[in-house]
This record gives sequence, C-alpha cells and structure tokens, in this order.
Amino acid sequence: MKNNPLYISMVHIFKALIRRPIVPILLFVVPATFFIVIYFTTSEREVPFRVASLAERVIIQVSERNSSLIFFAIASVGFLASYLALTLIQKNVSINRRLIICGYHPVTILISHLLVLLVLIIVISIYVGLSLLLFFSPSNLLLVIVGLILSGWVYGCYGLLVGSLIRGELEGILLIVLLANIDAGWLQNPLFYAEAQNQVIIRYLPAYFPSQTSILSAFSDYNIIGEIASSILYGLVFFILSVGIYYMKMKKVK
Repeated sequence: MKNNPLYISMVHIFKALIRRPIVPILLFVVPATFFIVIYFTTSEREVPFRVASLAERVIIQVSERNSSLIFFAIASVGFLASYLALTLIQKNVSINRRLIICGYHPVTILISHLLVLLVLIIVISIYVGLSLLLFFSPSNLLLVIVGLILSGWVYGCYGLLVGSLIRGELEGILLIVLLANIDAGWLQNPLFYAEAQNQVIIRYLPAYFPSQTSILSAFSDYNIIGEIASSILYGLVFFILSVGIYYMKMKKVK
C-alpha cells in the first residue's frame, strides 16, 4: 500500500495542506461566519417560494431564516471546495513535476488530488450540515448533507479545471469567486429564482442541481434522484476536462 503511487501522491498533498494553517481555519470559520450573520440579519417571517426543479408549480412556505441558512450552506461548501481544489493544483506544481519525473502518470496525480478533495468535501459538508441543527431541523438531514457534498463535488471539479487551465493564482481565484458568487451565492437563491426573468440560464449553472437537492431535502419529501444524478454528471464533465488539460501540460515535463 505504501508503495502505491496513488497513496504516495495523496500523502504529499495532505502534508502540503498541513503546512498551510489558513486552510483548516477557512474550512471552519467561513461557514460559521455565514451562519452567524444570517441568524442576526434574518427574521422568522414565513415566505413562499416555488421549487425550481419540479414540473408542477409547487410552492413551499418556510421561514426566511431557514431558507437563507440552507442557501448559504450550499454556497459556502461550493466556494470552499473550489478554492481548495485550485490551491491543491497550483501550490503543488513543483511536487507534481518531481513525481512525474520519477515515473508517475499525470492522471494518477490528478486523481489523487480529487480523492483528497473528496475527503475534505465530506468533512466540510458533515460539519456544515450538523451545524444547521443549531438553528432548525431539516426534513431529511442526511440528504441535505448529500446535497452539500454534491455542491462541493461540482465546484471542486470546477476548481480543478481552473487550476489546470490557469497558472496565475490571482486569475484563478477571480474565476472561482466570480462564478461562485454569481451562481451559488446569488442566482440559486430560491427567493430570487421565483422572480427571475431568464430562469433557463440559472438551470444550467453548476450549483443548480446540488441546490435543489438540499432545498428539497430540507423542506419536503420529494424524490431527488434526478438532481443527484445530474449533479454527479455535471461535476464529472468538469473533471474530465481538467484531466485532459492537466495531462497535456504535465506530459511535457517528461
């Protein structure tokens, strides 16, 4: 096991993360900050919104605070996952090049990044999902956490794609912040979606299916198999693109 290339690459990645204390701070402080701000700035006033992913015009009525908590939980996990993915790729370039010179395959290295990222996404999602219990009890907490994991999966793969495509850290962060802020941090808000004029555009954005998974699980008992499958497929497309770009760049090292 210890001689397995995938295992060795993952160990190097984890060691690189440990050397950056800002990473665990961000993982736990960012969601907590969002929740505290929401708690003190929203009310318990009940507001109705239409569920975007259901064909019929189903209206769900929940408190403004609870809907905001779910919405920003999804946004925080997506943003953190994309930032971590970008960091994993860009900060480990020299290490990865040495591994490739030693005979490691570029695809193996990228898969090791994905596995490490998935572990972190699961940890973050469980932490954020359990934190919601401090404010209210979702209808199905387990599926809410699944939706958070899917948000991290889609945006994590997007971060891998940006990190593989863009060399500059500032440019990469800008691409992540722009999309995460516009998509997960704004357009996927169920209250905004109900009044949006071009809803089709919102449906094609990365956070749409993960958002619907968590929202439906938190406030209803509707079937979410389609949303889960679409989220997995969306992230897979990002990952395949990142593999192709990363492979083309890293094979030149040999």
